Amino acid sequence: MLLLQGKSASFIVDPFAVISHKHPFPMSTIAAKAMPLRAPSRVPAAPAAAPADPVDELIKSIRIPPRPSLLADLQAELASSDPSPERIGRIVAGDVGMAGALLKLANSSLFGGRRAKSIEQAILFLGINQVAALMTGLLARQAIPAESAALANFWDVSTRRSHAMVFLSRRLRIGAPDIAHTFGLFCDIGMPLLVKRFPDYEATFIDAGAERMRAFTALEDERHSANHAAVGTLLARNWGLSSDVSWAILHHHDYAVLEDEHTDDAVRSLVALSLLAERAIRRYQGHAGSPEWDKGGERACAYLSLDEIEAAELLDELEEALHDDH
Repeated sequence: MLLLQGKSASFIVDPFAVISHKHPFPMSTIAAKAMPLRAPSRVPAAPAAAPADPVDELIKSIRIPPRPSLLADLQAELASSDPSPERIGRIVAGDVGMAGALLKLANSSLFGGRRAKSIEQAILFLGINQVAALMTGLLARQAIPAESAALANFWDVSTRRSHAMVFLSRRLRIGAPDIAHTFGLFCDIGMPLLVKRFPDYEATFIDAGAERMRAFTALEDERHSANHAAVGTLLARNWGLSSDVSWAILHHHDYAVLEDEHTDDAVRSLVALSLLAERAIRRYQGHAGSPEWDKGGERACAYLSLDEIEAAELLDELEEALHDDH
């Protein structure tokens, strides 16, 4: 058993079968290294001469971008005892490009179409948490370009998913819209990082997307000993995103968590809403079916207490909202 320690949490790894304190499901070792656990009361001494861990070497080779300094400044202000909209406005306004992109998003139909003429007005209209979520997404897009033919529309789809998650969170009154927004943007963030690490990942991405039975991440693990959910969780942890977002990223292809009462409701809600978002986006794109919906849609509807008619009506509303937003 290996105990890894970060700045704010510890990570426990069993090279053969890892069981988390919340999620009693075996997972790959690289996924286990992404799992945030409460710090133990006593830290066991490290072996005198531990052999090199091949999983550690693989993680190092994936090159997760560091947290942007602007994001660190935003998070520090949000974590203060009395977050100041004025100070947040000054932080955002310090980057002219980011400020302009934020205003464009704030004025979109998704957020009511009100015409904010300044960062201060955008904060007033949306609230500091939603503004921080929007900025986090903009910074991620800047830090992680999707340089791949197979992922050419990666950020467009991720942005659309984040909008769909906000719509569903508000419509069903589940969770915080800003958390849903951040999860929607980051749940697949590991994909462009895997493209950079593995020259043949594009083929894996295409094949895994067509899988009808196995989890998307199962084929990734089989071919690369890593998957985008685990890598995305590592980035989310390193960037200081909420633990609910990190856990949901790790399990967003593990639909068994929807039936696991030991998993936090906030995490299960994000996973369930992401399946509805996935189905609506596939319809918006003109696809007749969705392999992910086929694998997890029934469980998602059961968790959200939606019958077949209610789910169909909700998907119709969401698809219409996606067209309106475009």
